[in-house]
Amino acid sequence: MAYRILIVDDESALQNMVKEILTQSGYETVSALTCAQALDRFHDASPDGVLLDVNLPDGDGFTLFGKLREVRDVPVLFLSARDEDADRLQGLGLGADDYITKPFLPQELLLRLNAVLRRVYREIPDTCRLGDVEVDWGKSSIRRNGEEIALTAKEFSLLKKLWEARGNIVTIDALCAALWDGPLVGYENTLMVHIRRLREKIEANPSHPNHLLTVRGLGYRLNREGTKK
Repeated sequence: MAYRILIVDDESALQNMVKEILTQSGYETVSALTCAQALDRFHDASPDGVLLDVNLPDGDGFTLFGKLREVRDVPVLFLSARDEDADRLQGLGLGADDYITKPFLPQELLLRLNAVLRRVYREIPDTCRLGDVEVDWGKSSIRRNGEEIALTAKEFSLLKKLWEARGNIVTIDALCAALWDGPLVGYENTLMVHIRRLREKIEANPSHPNHLLTVRGLGYRLNREGTKK
């Protein structure tokens, strides 16, 4: 499968360079120079991922990111000359999959884009295990100690989002975006309730979780090995 990538950048030279890098590596590309063009291309081309500049002539990439995610949840990597920690944290905090500063090496761009796409689009098996807990994705349930326990729709979406990124931090904003449509203000406390209820189903001791870990100030992480690290 050839992934289609939307490149949003107002620097034509850089945009053409990125298009050439991706095309030579087997990607399909669509390009946009402005926020308005990007929204049109996003609707028309249904890209599998987006490379998004922060500074655009008719707006900023952070605001555009939110508008894109309202339409469809696809991997987004920021490409920006703004390398301040605050900008990087803002982009990642919004739920972006990566933040790459300009200038960058072509191979670095490919490696990081490939890593994100593999993580997001890899197939999930019908069942998987978290220690002594078996998750059945088809039935939206878990089995622990011989007992089958149903997952609610929100618990299922939450666990799936965490499983797809297992071993890595998923930000609070990204989890809220996976569970609810529209503005995400005020959902953090509700997210914590769903996290607690999910832990009650998958953890032997929900108060001292071994699988679903809190990363203070950032979000949550589903432990890949099933032991604390």
